[in-house]
Amino acid sequence: MHLQPAAPIFARLVVIGLGLIGGSFAKGMREKGLFGEVVGVDLDAESRRLAVELGVVDRCETDLAAACRGADVIQLAVPILAMEKLLVALAQLDLGKAVLTDVGSAKGNVVRAAQAAFAGLPARFVPGHPIAGSEQSGVEAAQSGLFRRHKVILTPLQGTDPDALALIDRLWRELGADVEHMQVEHHDQVLAATSHLPHLLAFTLVDSLAKRGENLEIFRYAAGGFRDFTRIAGSDPVMWHDIFLANREAVLHTLDTFRDDLDALRQAVDAGDGHQLLGVFTRARVAREHFSKILARRAYVDAMHSNDLIYLANPGGSLSGRIRVPGDKSISHRSIMLGSLADGITEVEGFLEGEDALATLQAFRDMGVVIEGPHHGRVTIHGVGLHGLQPPPGPLYLGNSGTSMRLLSGLLVAQSFDTTLTGDASLSKRPMNRVAKPLREMGAVIDTGPEGRPPLQIKGGQQLTGMRYDMPMASAQVKSCLLLAGLYAAGETAVTEPAPTRDHTERMLRGFGYPVAVDGNTATVESGHKLAASHIEVPADISSAAFFLVAASIAEGSELLLEHVGINPTRTGVIDILKLMGADIGLENQREVGGEPVADLRVRAAKLKGIDIPEELVPLAIDEFPVLFVAAACAEGRTVLRGAEELRVKESDRIQVMADGLQALGVKAEPTPDGIIIDGGAIGGGEVWSHGDHRIAMSFSVASLRATAPIRIHDCANVATSFPNFLGLASNVGIRVAEEGK
Repeated sequence: MHLQPAAPIFARLVVIGLGLIGGSFAKGMREKGLFGEVVGVDLDAESRRLAVELGVVDRCETDLAAACRGADVIQLAVPILAMEKLLVALAQLDLGKAVLTDVGSAKGNVVRAAQAAFAGLPARFVPGHPIAGSEQSGVEAAQSGLFRRHKVILTPLQGTDPDALALIDRLWRELGADVEHMQVEHHDQVLAATSHLPHLLAFTLVDSLAKRGENLEIFRYAAGGFRDFTRIAGSDPVMWHDIFLANREAVLHTLDTFRDDLDALRQAVDAGDGHQLLGVFTRARVAREHFSKILARRAYVDAMHSNDLIYLANPGGSLSGRIRVPGDKSISHRSIMLGSLADGITEVEGFLEGEDALATLQAFRDMGVVIEGPHHGRVTIHGVGLHGLQPPPGPLYLGNSGTSMRLLSGLLVAQSFDTTLTGDASLSKRPMNRVAKPLREMGAVIDTGPEGRPPLQIKGGQQLTGMRYDMPMASAQVKSCLLLAGLYAAGETAVTEPAPTRDHTERMLRGFGYPVAVDGNTATVESGHKLAASHIEVPADISSAAFFLVAASIAEGSELLLEHVGINPTRTGVIDILKLMGADIGLENQREVGGEPVADLRVRAAKLKGIDIPEELVPLAIDEFPVLFVAAACAEGRTVLRGAEELRVKESDRIQVMADGLQALGVKAEPTPDGIIIDGGAIGGGEVWSHGDHRIAMSFSVASLRATAPIRIHDCANVATSFPNFLGLASNVGIRVAEEGK
């Protein structure tokens, strides 16, 4: 039973054409009770009878004038080529203040027909197009929920009455539709590409194969792909005949572009040009997913969950076994960037298939680099050389990755083409002036959004000049950005940092055969050299290992081996800080892989004590502080952190969010402008919020080892994007955390 409003808001809705779309709109409106009555008009007697019998309309009329008398809204849902006649008939009637709207899938010819019929466009005419349908057709298929979560595009004209537009917009929204407004020409071009061209191809392919002598054999061995692609050739031929004629110009334009691409593909097959084919196929394979991310302004790998994915972490447990955590994110990013700019083919193993590194990978694909994979951590990059990047077809979308945006800006300011860098809502709040300002000093032209935030608009074709730059604050991203710009800048580019930060860029440039001079805290590059393809084995990420280092340190009776962890001295702050607190961590099997030092880390449970964290270690452990705060909460005495204001502008304000969570669990934690003061003690259970920050969610999962009751951690979907198998590894070694309800 549907609850109807006490009194309808409008008197009468008239729907002319009781097919699937018109019938579903009428039925939905009738169930909402917004109109005193819903009247249907259709030439087919059986459709009229069924419409009343199935409750689609209150009654039907055969006479158009009688139906439209006193109507508030008249919807035209007839086939697109029948629209012309109908509009001529309606123009003869006195429609009073009725709002006219239609559902045709090509708007230009409907607008032209209305203009001709009414000798000028009626102000209360709102052209529209619901993008919804089903394999069934006819009024018997009408369903009131057909438009829920589907797009409806309205194409108002210059003279359209704003009240009429607002009314039609509201009616569609009442049916659960997602309404957008668009210009008529733009609508017809978009639909020609997304809907009309695929139908044309499907009809043509099936017809072409069916006309051949061996057609039976072809259809006998047709597999799933053929069925899926050609399913739409089962659509209504008359309707599609109408659409192609109605939207002729836009369809021809799209078809011509497609034919050029098809010719290029034919030439590649003819010439045996595998590189060209691989380029098309690797880009196409991920395109659908990539664009759906951009449209939703989502992080790069979707965790496929509602916003509030909850982890339930049960108290207690100890850790044992051996694990290898995912590959280092910083090195994964840089392997794609330098591999793309190298001459030759670079093979990467251990690539982190997380959101941020995939955003970098997609950006280089958009700039014409052929990249195979990732497949189980293996990526093959067909480098184009330092000057081989091509203009991307649109803005480069970098999801939630600050590293991608800051490092790429250094490379892109030196290219011959313009680029725009955008990201999701979180990245769009992050500060970018720290790279934009020094790049401008080198001659770059960059525009940012308000307060130096994304999007970044970069003007190509600039001559860069090297410079000596003293960084005001320690930041590996800023240093790397300027060194990458320095590969293209005249003369030398020297960057001096106030405190050591991770040096992966310098090490990896050398690994690709590009000379880098490092003297104390200053790194220097000059232009004029080349990058040579390389083989890269990405070490396990110490930032990911940190959760397990702390976990095994605080859980009594634990002993854990973490394999193949990168122990770059600019990243081992977390080990140094834990050792100062009394942790038992040993380095075994030390070796060097691709210029990066690697070791297996053995960690055993230990009694931790509170310390004043030395400020020189802060930049070397900046990403690991959320889980170090958990170690501090388990330590005896007070831990004080200073000089870490950078933590307030990460994926969340990590100082405040961690302090809030620790306090909720009964821990004494006092945030300060540049750090925190934590008094170790008992950890209780309770509810904490990670604010979509993966490191916060994982840190509180670790805290459960010493909690006295379960911890419910909200908003954990992003963990899957940075540490894809965290829950699996955690439960394998003895941490009792899982998605709630699983």
